[in-house]
Parts: sequence; structure tokens; C-alpha cells
Amino acid sequence: MSTVTRTAGIQSRRRPSKRSRRALGTVAGVVIVAIMLFPLYWMLDASFLNATQLVSQTPTWFPLHGTLAGYRAVLSSQGGHLLVSLIVSLGTVAVTLLISAPAAYGMAKLRVPGRRLLLFSLLVAQMIPGIVMANSFYIAANDLGLLNSPIALILADSTLAVPFATLILHSFLRGVPDELGEAAAIDGASRLRTFVSVILPVARNAVITAGLFSFLFAWADFLFAVTLTTQDNHAPITVGIYRYIGANLVDWNSVMATGVIASIPAALLLIIAQRYVAAGIGSAATKD
Repeated sequence: MSTVTRTAGIQSRRRPSKRSRRALGTVAGVVIVAIMLFPLYWMLDASFLNATQLVSQTPTWFPLHGTLAGYRAVLSSQGGHLLVSLIVSLGTVAVTLLISAPAAYGMAKLRVPGRRLLLFSLLVAQMIPGIVMANSFYIAANDLGLLNSPIALILADSTLAVPFATLILHSFLRGVPDELGEAAAIDGASRLRTFVSVILPVARNAVITAGLFSFLFAWADFLFAVTLTTQDNHAPITVGIYRYIGANLVDWNSVMATGVIASIPAALLLIIAQRYVAAGIGSAATKD
């Protein structure tokens, strides 16, 4: 008996405690996050360095004597591209939500015939290679006279955002109790009034999540942007960065500043809406 007790005591001393395992997990998580965020930090750091510091063999980890020349150059040359990207991204969000929210509501609550086939079609639509769609969009935009127009980019980006947003909203709306709609119908509300006044407020987190991802899809799009814009003054920021880098290979200070400025809107949106996104994705996953 004493031998068994002694052996158990030795094993318990060798086994790491729960607090130790938690500390190790925290350290591992911090290291992984630091590795993933290091390129972003280096981009921010390099955007403040001058040409001499950038080519120095000794890296400058903290730009205490940095320069804002790169940011001044970028704002003077890339401001128009940022405005185009903002217009396209907000337009994509509007079109996506106007289409995906009613579609998800219809498939989740109105028992639309063939809804399973529609859902399967949305999944298949996301598997189509973007280059195939880009060629078709170019032909259509050229025939309609929409080349170099934000409308063409909004419609093209919406083809990627609408299926994704519809699936997210459908998964969430399936978990909304039918009694809410029935109570609104008893009070005399129409289907449209029920959807606008009852369902959408309940699905706020899912709607914000769908809108945020739609914005990010459009903001980060390059393939459709470079295909549908042949004039530089109508190009969004992704194409503007691409062409700016090609013309300023030796001015990495300005190139890095361009990347920082292009990342700010998306980063701010993620910071502001992160709790809604977490709640929306979590609800969609558990209620499906």
C-alpha cells in the first residue's frame, strides 16, 4: 500500500499542474500571435524609416527619429484610390445585405420550394474560380459601358459576398423562434413589416457580421479591380498599391506607408465590430 501511495505521489509531482499547463498555453499563444503579427509590425516600422535606415545592416526596431515623408507622398498620390475603394466597399455592403437578408429569411422561415437546392447552389457558386468570373465580368462591363465604373466593381464583388452572407444569415435565422413572426402576424404585421421590425433587430449580430465580411471582400479585392479598371484614376487601393510599387521599387518607405494606410479602415472596422462578429459567428454555428 505504501509503495502504491509513493508511486502515485511521484507521478503527481511529475505531472504539470493545471496552472502550469495554462501558463504554457498562454506563452505558446503569445509566441504564435507575435510571429503572425511581426510582418505587420515591420511594415509599420519601415514606413517611418528613411532610405538610409532601410538599407542599414543593423535593423531599426523603434523608429525614434523616423520620417513622415512616405505618408505625405502616399496621401498625395493614393487618396483617390482610397476614396474609390471606400465607395465600392460600402456599395457592396448595401447590395449584399439588400439581397442576402431577404433571401436568407425566405429560405429559413417561409419554406420556399427548392430551398435546399438554392443553398447548395450558393455553396457551388463560391467554388467557381475568380478568373473565370473576371473574364465574364469584363465582357459584360465592356458591352454595357461600365468599365472604369464603381458600379461594375460593386456588382462583381457582390457576387462573392452575397452567397457567403446568405449562408451566414440563413444559419442564424433558422434558430430564431417562429413564435416571433406568428406574434407579429397576430398583431396585423405584414411579412415585410415582420422582417424589418422584428427579424432584423433580432439578427443584428449576424447582419453586422455579413456586412463586415462583405466590406472586407470588396476592400481586399484585386482580381476584379485590375480586370475592370483600365484607367488609373478609377482604380481602387489594391490596384493603386500594385501600380505604385511597380513605379517605386526603390522607395520602400512610401511603399510600406501605402500598405499601412490601406490596412487602417479594415483594422478599425474589425476592432469596432469584433464583439458583434464573434457573437454572430458563434450564434450561426450553434443554431444551425
